[in-house]
Amino acid sequence: MMVPCRLQVNGAPVELVVRPADRLIDVLRGPLGLTGTKEGCGNGECGACTVLLGGRPVNSCLVLAIEADGGEVTTIEGLAGPGGGLSPVQQAFVERGGIQCGFCSPGMIVAAHALLCATPAPSEAQIREALVGNLCRCTGYAQIVESVMLAARRMAAAPAAGGHDG
Repeated sequence: MMVPCRLQVNGAPVELVVRPADRLIDVLRGPLGLTGTKEGCGNGECGACTVLLGGRPVNSCLVLAIEADGGEVTTIEGLAGPGGGLSPVQQAFVERGGIQCGFCSPGMIVAAHALLCATPAPSEAQIREALVGNLCRCTGYAQIVESVMLAARRMAAAPAAGGHDG
């Protein structure tokens, strides 16, 4: 049995037909071709598949596509800056070495973006708490926290350019 599913994905309306058991990550990576979202563990433990659903970070491996029906989904591809360039968070991750192998980076960046939308000037403790569900095997987290702090400073200095919209 197939069911209709309507989403707003990275600002664009999408209509598709899914099986009731299709997960959001499968729809994003499969028919929609948005392969920036990674599947690490498949059971919500690693955070590599984090996307925004209605502006809130969720593990897309745990959300059925039909549960997201009518919702707004933002993936790592949807965070691109003006002209398709890197967003302030993405740029800060590159500059501060928050990206090593890159596998966890999309989920980490999406989670950091959500934090900065809700808390434009987070403390180090708030950053660590917001990213607790995102695991990284490469960086030791120091560079990731530094990346989020840099992005926060830049976004505060130029809110029109970086924005805090969800």
